[in-house]
Amino acid sequence: MTFSIRSLGRDDLPRLLALNNAAVPAVNELDAEALAALVEHSNLAIAVVDDDATDSVIGFTILFIAGAEYASENYHWFSSRSTDFLYVDRIVVADGYRGQGLGQVLYDAIFGAARRLKLTEVFCEVNLEPPNPGSLAFHDRLGFTEVGQLSTKEDTVVVSLLAVSV
Repeated sequence: MTFSIRSLGRDDLPRLLALNNAAVPAVNELDAEALAALVEHSNLAIAVVDDDATDSVIGFTILFIAGAEYASENYHWFSSRSTDFLYVDRIVVADGYRGQGLGQVLYDAIFGAARRLKLTEVFCEVNLEPPNPGSLAFHDRLGFTEVGQLSTKEDTVVVSLLAVSV
C-alpha cells in the first residue's frame, strides 16, 4: 500500500467528522458545524489517502500559524510564547491504519509546510490525562520535547505542550 497527501475539501467533511469523533478522547469531539469552521479557518488542512482510493481520507491534520483568530486554550498558550510557529490542532489516523507510517507521512507534510512558510517550530499537545502514551512516544521519536503542561476543560484534561525545531 502506498499513501499520498492532498488538501482537504468540503466533500471530505463527513469522513473527517467520523474519523475525528472515533479518536476521542485523543482529540475533542466536534459536530459538523464546528469541524467545517475549524477547517475553513485553518491555515492548512491535509488529508492522507491510499493511492488506490484517493477519495477516502484515512488520516488528516489541521494546522494554524501564529496570529490566527482561534479560541483554543492550547493555541493561545503557544501564541503567548512565540510568533514563529505552525500549530498542529489535531492529527488523526483511522483505526485499522495506525502503525502503518501514516502519522509520519502527515508529519513529513507538516514539517515541509513549516519550512516553506519559513517557520522555525512546530507545536502540538498530547494528553497526559486522559493518558495517550502511544502518541507521546510517537512525538518523542519525531524529536518533540515538552515545553509546558496545561490543565484544560475544567481540569478534566491535562496536556503536555510539545515543540520541535524544523
